[in-house]
Amino acid sequence: MEKKVSSKLLHKGKHFSFKTDTVQLDNGKETIRDIVDHPGAIAVIPVDGESIIMVRQFRYAAGKELLEIPAGTLEPGEDSFACAVRELQEETGYAASEWNKLLSCYMAPGYSNEIIHFYVAEGLNAVDSNPEDDESITVEKHSFNDVLTMIEENVIEDSKTITGVLGYLTRPSL
Repeated sequence: MEKKVSSKLLHKGKHFSFKTDTVQLDNGKETIRDIVDHPGAIAVIPVDGESIIMVRQFRYAAGKELLEIPAGTLEPGEDSFACAVRELQEETGYAASEWNKLLSCYMAPGYSNEIIHFYVAEGLNAVDSNPEDDESITVEKHSFNDVLTMIEENVIEDSKTITGVLGYLTRPSL
């Protein structure tokens, strides 16, 4: 198991930080690990019968619009379920009467400690959406069959969406 010897903060951003850690390996040698230090996030699978509510938005880092499930970064000290409820309404304009935790996973553990908590939201009711000032979101509804086809054809490229949808469709039960 690697042991941290020292850590240097390189940049503190709006939602996460970048740091370089010096670690000692099991063999006693030292090496460098560059880390994206992230507070964690949530993603929601909003189920409406045989369909899923999704969001389309431009992602600057990808350089294009992506079709995704609603998601968001945890605020400091925020409970993941509270974040899921907030993000579903903010991004889609829906609230849910039934919630279940699906899974949690690391998205890129080779360089980030970000963990995403996935929730299934059912019993959807339309409410007012309230996207953040820097978000331009289009809400779309797609059948799960169409979403699977879009995953197979690489139309859906977002890893959290692929993880969430496939996790939902292959779950034994909630």
